[in-house]
Amino acid sequence: MKRATVLACLLLAAALPAGAQEAPAARAEDAPAPTTDPTQVRAGRYALDPAHGKITWSLNHLGYSTYYGQITDVAGELDLDPKAPAQSRLSVRIGTASVNALHDALNRHLRGPDFFDVEQFPTATFVSRSVEPTGPTTARVTGDLSLRGVTKPLVLDVTFNQAGIHPVDKTYTVGFDGRAVIRRSEFGISAFLPALGDEVFLRLEGEFKAAP
Repeated sequence: MKRATVLACLLLAAALPAGAQEAPAARAEDAPAPTTDPTQVRAGRYALDPAHGKITWSLNHLGYSTYYGQITDVAGELDLDPKAPAQSRLSVRIGTASVNALHDALNRHLRGPDFFDVEQFPTATFVSRSVEPTGPTTARVTGDLSLRGVTKPLVLDVTFNQAGIHPVDKTYTVGFDGRAVIRRSEFGISAFLPALGDEVFLRLEGEFKAAP
């Protein structure tokens, strides 16, 4: 009797790993594959994932190189209507103190009065005014950029990447890349002109999570 009980327990233990392996596979099959068709994206409100949203900037550095840096404190809200893209809206808040050129002395200079002047202007914002589709997965987002107390029009050329259930956090996620160009002198950032480039190229990456 005791031998039969031990044998039954061993058989049960051997069966458990197989069942455990099958369950995740079934759950993975239940999740639909991500879509690259923007018309199939869920409408609604989305928030930018702070761990996967940033701005990379670049400009001509005295003619010797193209210098790159990032701004990583970026928060955003997106009201998305894939059936009527023109009704979509985007708002972004940028913490200017997060500007980072991977060099301590340069970071202090960038955060000072010559450039971002973060003590006086800790926040920049972008608010969209219109969304115009330019292709099957691209759009032109026009809005207002406010930086260092100055507000100017800004055009973002946006590319939709894909949307679906994120494999890590299991939330519905929409991904975009964006490109824009500004003239820093228009925002009162005129230090070292014209040797240091006036045109600043902006590259934006964003993963937006569906609101609960």
